[in-house]
Amino acid sequence: MATSRTYRSELREQQAQRTRGLVAASARARFVERGWAGTSVRSVAEGAGVSEATVYSIYGSKAGLASSLIDAAEQGADVQQAIAELKERSGDPDGQLRAFVGFDRRLYESGGDVLRTLAEGRRQHPELGAAYDEGRSRGDGQRRTVFSSWPTQVWRAGIDVERAVAIFALVVSLDSFGSATRDYGWSADEVEEWWYATLSGLLLA
Repeated sequence: MATSRTYRSELREQQAQRTRGLVAASARARFVERGWAGTSVRSVAEGAGVSEATVYSIYGSKAGLASSLIDAAEQGADVQQAIAELKERSGDPDGQLRAFVGFDRRLYESGGDVLRTLAEGRRQHPELGAAYDEGRSRGDGQRRTVFSSWPTQVWRAGIDVERAVAIFALVVSLDSFGSATRDYGWSADEVEEWWYATLSGLLLA
């Protein structure tokens, strides 16, 4: 009986994750195409093949749907791959720095349209600003946790965890990715390698 209950629980969890993914993908497509004001919860539900009630049960409101854009972007960047790489490279600051840079490259490459929607709309729509800030804070928090595990001697003189988090965010950004690829014709590989080389020089002894 216990095994049966565990199986049913795992199955429900898988179904819930699949539904959340469908809603996030639908919201992404509609917000990018129609903008925040032109997108309704009903249209998101229809695109995901679920009821409006299901969307509300997951995200609470249209404002809550803004966070689904972050979910969609992170799914596209394979956040599970980044988590696995960080775990595998525990004790290797250089390797973990590469894992962070690789994830953000994938994030901006596959989810740049979503993040630009949030960034450009946040002045007119506080809901988008809140989602954008939450996503940024989440990334800063993950890097802060990993950076805090590194021994003091790996840092360049004058660098501590908080300064490292700030420098990373300033170098590895949607703006720098867009400018390098759009204005100067760099490939995503070139941007990733430049980010890594720059951060290694700025942060690591």
